[in-house]
Amino acid sequence: MINQKDNSQTAIIERVTDYTPPHTFRSWLIGRPLSTADASHQTIGKIVGLAVFASDALSSTAYATQEILGVIAAAGTMAYGYLFPISLAIITLLAIVTISYEQTIHAYPGGGGAYIVARDNLGEMPAQTAGAALLTDYILTVSVSISAGVAQIVSAYPALFPYRVVIAVIAVFFIMLINLRGVKESGTAFAVPTYFS
Repeated sequence: MINQKDNSQTAIIERVTDYTPPHTFRSWLIGRPLSTADASHQTIGKIVGLAVFASDALSSTAYATQEILGVIAAAGTMAYGYLFPISLAIITLLAIVTISYEQTIHAYPGGGGAYIVARDNLGEMPAQTAGAALLTDYILTVSVSISAGVAQIVSAYPALFPYRVVIAVIAVFFIMLINLRGVKESGTAFAVPTYFS
């Protein structure tokens, strides 16, 4: 409702209601539904944003390097000569991604992901391709991250080896629940282990 007594140039819209949503198992598990008016309160700051968004690139780089080293070690000692060129390729790729992120931030200060940038500059089909690539990337990031984490847990506690699939499914379910709580809550939850690791 707009406050008519407000003489300032900008009218502030406030929602005034006595209704409180019922407390159900669903609302306890994933939180109450957020209205559009609450979207502005779901933003995250630079400290939480850095932990949330930088961890994706860091984890991908770490897992890729681990897998590359595993393949090279299996190939034999002659293959170690390829380590330096592969390292240069990874550094170049990280530099390209960093420069692209910086350009996107300056071009879209209000926020813009791969879909919006591709749609504005290339059209609808490249935008849908970018969106599909992001979905695939998210699925692969979660699966690789969970698999690596479960492998570390099983290596520390070998008795858990027969339960590694169950542990992985529980971890994926736990991450899903955290993400369903909203951007602000999930960002805070993911920032804590990032800064303490």
